[in-house]
Amino acid sequence: MALPAPVLTMSGIGKQFPGVKALDGVDLRLLPGEVHALMGENGAGKSTLIKVLTGVYPADAGTIELDGRAVAFGTPLEAQQGGISTVYQEVNLCTNLSVAENVCIGREPRRRGRIDWKRMRARAAELLSRLELSLDVSAPLSSYSLAIQQMVAIARAIDIDARVLILDEPTSSLDADEVEQLFRVMRRLKEEGIAILFVSHFLDQIYEISDRMTILRNGRLVGEFLTRELPQVELVAKMIGQELAALERLHGEAKVFDRPLVEARGLGRQGAIEPFTLTIHEGEVVGLAGLLGSGRTEIARLLFGADHAGAGELAIGGTPASLRTPRTAMTHRIAFCSENRKTDGLIPDLTVRENIILALQATRGWTRPVPREQQDELVGRYVKALKINPPNPELLVGNLSGGNQQKVVLARWLILEPRLLILDEPTRGIDVGAKTEIQRLVVELSDGGMAVLFISAELEEVLRLSHKVGVLRDRRLVAELPNDDRLTTDVLLETIASGGASNGAAGNGAASGADDVMANGGRDS
Repeated sequence: MALPAPVLTMSGIGKQFPGVKALDGVDLRLLPGEVHALMGENGAGKSTLIKVLTGVYPADAGTIELDGRAVAFGTPLEAQQGGISTVYQEVNLCTNLSVAENVCIGREPRRRGRIDWKRMRARAAELLSRLELSLDVSAPLSSYSLAIQQMVAIARAIDIDARVLILDEPTSSLDADEVEQLFRVMRRLKEEGIAILFVSHFLDQIYEISDRMTILRNGRLVGEFLTRELPQVELVAKMIGQELAALERLHGEAKVFDRPLVEARGLGRQGAIEPFTLTIHEGEVVGLAGLLGSGRTEIARLLFGADHAGAGELAIGGTPASLRTPRTAMTHRIAFCSENRKTDGLIPDLTVRENIILALQATRGWTRPVPREQQDELVGRYVKALKINPPNPELLVGNLSGGNQQKVVLARWLILEPRLLILDEPTRGIDVGAKTEIQRLVVELSDGGMAVLFISAELEEVLRLSHKVGVLRDRRLVAELPNDDRLTTDVLLETIASGGASNGAAGNGAASGADDVMANGGRDS
């Protein structure tokens, strides 16, 4: 069957930055009425290719054709005017303005030199109806969920008669229902003949929605493939350049843990998490699984002193402890990598070295600065150990890929040699290669005696890493399950759905509430 003529063709695209060849002879073609996935590890060149296409960067080599005509956009505005729109992971809209204003901003209909508010609202409502949305377009955008804000961004994007729609990680903060809503919109836009370039680290989503994919590795083209003809294991191998057992459990033989490190008895906080009992042993990886809003992050915050417990007792190494502040937790050698590295973890305008050294400096106080020689030695060691790329401690951390930024956060805490490392969604939004490296690091730390509390919305990841799994529902810890051969994702889902009633788990709370939907990620509160 003959393929339609491409809407967009990029041929031999090259782009070089000082010391880095970001793109080397990359080709990409997008067909009308098709979802095309752009795949690759962080640093593979995906973002650079999109920025070259949309006029953020000029290409050093190669050509771009849109509907058979050679184009070279000098700015993102020129790309939009040419019919190429981009919706980024972090919605770039004005939440204090109305929905209609966000849809039409910069293109407001006017009458006698003034904004025609009636026409603007009507146009916004019409555009949203194309996306099967019926909203009060006069309401502030901030009054709607992030998923709806994504749809508003897409409505704005297609308002320019887009021929190509680029969706860059649009599902990273959406739950399963919201993802399905977005996919319905994408299918409808496909029917209208729009070519959609879709970037995501969620492989299941790629296989559900995309028709074709282009894979990049180290700035070079690996190939273009029909999604249905490329098994996931082969996709992963092509992305990282080596074979990967996708669901392999990383721990070896079963271990016996007999040295409790952290013991929580009836620990809880009103409105956040019901009283729970949990023991974490030295060298043990304890996974937390649950739905969006189930209380996973709330447990982590209590154990790090970021929130104050309103009930219960806590012992560390057999000694009663009261964690009133994170600094107190740090004195007990407890470290916490929060789920949002951008707002709670990194300072983008500081260098890699300065970000890594922050926690160590905080333990010493600002009147006793860490000597520069010691900084260089420690930072160099962890940059090498965690394979932070580029391996330049003096680069601004904001210029690193997501996976390498996550490694910087990990390095900051590993310098303190913690006894308990709390990881809240440490692999969300990073590529499969970086994800695998972080997972293997967790196993190595555990084998070395470090206890790890591991939180992830991806049940397969929890099963790969954990020695036991705490299951949460409706802000209650409802079950604690050993991770043996009998524990599967289906068992975890059944436990979540039943509130632990069918598993005979110790009474950490009764099941309550209606069935929910497993989240793709996002803050629990």
